[in-house]
Amino acid sequence: MAKWLVKTEPSECSIDDFTKAANQTIPWDGVRNYQARNFLTDMAEGDEVFIYHSSCKHIGIAGIVKVVRSAYPDPTQFDPDSPYHDPKSTPDKPRWQAVDMAYLQKLPRLLPLDEIKTLAGLDDLPLIKRGNRLSVMPVTDDQWQILLGSV
Repeated sequence: MAKWLVKTEPSECSIDDFTKAANQTIPWDGVRNYQARNFLTDMAEGDEVFIYHSSCKHIGIAGIVKVVRSAYPDPTQFDPDSPYHDPKSTPDKPRWQAVDMAYLQKLPRLLPLDEIKTLAGLDDLPLIKRGNRLSVMPVTDDQWQILLGSV
């Protein structure tokens, strides 16, 4: 199983939204960056994912979810009323992917970005690399263990 980190604005979809949907899934859609889309395509059922709250007062890793449905065409790309609509995308040639995720756990505390940056062994973590703005990124097993061991 692979490990991942996805960034989200809590006002859009937070770890608390996952806790409210504990017996349901939440589609991870609306990703409109090609590299992030490629990472979504690489996700498989059972993969674990850190939920990272961004663009908010308290930035950091808030919880863990799992992939329960691997990549499929993102339905928002076909919806003209969606902010994620892509008129160049067609059902025959979809450009964007989504995955479904379900709640696993809320971390005992938010692991803030400032603290993540100080942890040894995370130099190659895409989240802390300068200029990286991807909303979906891989996390190695070692990085995962370092991050989990810090909460």
